[in-house]
Amino acid sequence: MPKIRSHKGTQKRFRVSGGGKLLRRGAFQSHLLEHKSAKRKRGYAQMKQVDAGDAKVVRRNAPYLEG
Repeated sequence: MPKIRSHKGTQKRFRVSGGGKLLRRGAFQSHLLEHKSAKRKRGYAQMKQVDAGDAKVVRRNAPYLEG
């Protein structure tokens, strides 16, 4: 059976946790940060878990994704 090509954009944007869950970067942390509190900005810096419905699509696009 041939290898499946991974979608390179997907591969760069997601990673897998130690427990096998898909992680993504949080939104709202690239600009307009001066009026946001430090606590809020720290929260944005954390990796977030990908929702179950979206995880299916990510797995299909990057079947060999590793942590």
